Amino acid sequence: MPEGHVIHRLANTFQEDFADHEVRVSSPQGRFAGEAAALDGHILTGAEAVGKHLFINFDVPGANRIHIHLGLIGKLGFAPVAEPVGQVRLRIVADDRAADLRGPQWCRLITEDQYQKVLADSGPDPLRGDADPARGWARIRRSGKSIASLLLDQRVAAGVGNIFRAEVLFRHGIDPTTPGREIDEATWKVLWEDLVGLMAVALERGRIDTVADEHGPEAQERPPRVDAHGGEVYVYRRAGQPCLVCGTEVCTTVLEGRNLYWCSRCQRSHRASD
Repeated sequence: MPEGHVIHRLANTFQEDFADHEVRVSSPQGRFAGEAAALDGHILTGAEAVGKHLFINFDVPGANRIHIHLGLIGKLGFAPVAEPVGQVRLRIVADDRAADLRGPQWCRLITEDQYQKVLADSGPDPLRGDADPARGWARIRRSGKSIASLLLDQRVAAGVGNIFRAEVLFRHGIDPTTPGREIDEATWKVLWEDLVGLMAVALERGRIDTVADEHGPEAQERPPRVDAHGGEVYVYRRAGQPCLVCGTEVCTTVLEGRNLYWCSRCQRSHRASD
């Protein structure tokens, strides 16, 4: 499932290339045909992301936002206009540029009240200027769940996924099994601020890089990491490989249906390291 920076990049593309255009909206697959017809020929006024939710807004009364959640298999791509390929749920065309959506978990037309409910149900998003990390802390501080589980709770930190979860805990030496109620507020602030920075870099680059220069390929005279999921990382999908800091084999286990990665030597603390 895409992490939050991917959804923000999609929103930015809509904002830059489609906003303030009269657009053609269709559903080649047919499953969104009625809603598409209601929007066809109207102005696309903008787009935004909240965690893993994408909203595309139009200048029509009533239900005027398309709400998209890509889920595990959804894809949203941009290309010059051509015949649609595959099961395209939604197509939006501005001039000669098309946005095609395939296989989303959700694609629905929503009202203002429904939009506000999604906002209320979402946790703070590290990539949004209006984020309030205290909302995430309120859930962490009273929970017996592990901090590793809590970081994937979209009510704690919207948009954080498996990669950012594993990497931010490693970067601050936090034992992923630490119960949320044993994480102090200062540690949460450190984790939050690092997520803000890491996700901003990922938004800019279009890939996730979490490794400091001193642990990078050039400094360590090793080949660059090659992985479709991102750039240089410390532990994510590196099970059995040596930790880039201490050399211990990176561990993995399944936690609540997701693969968790960590270093048993570097990550022993309940508090963030300096």
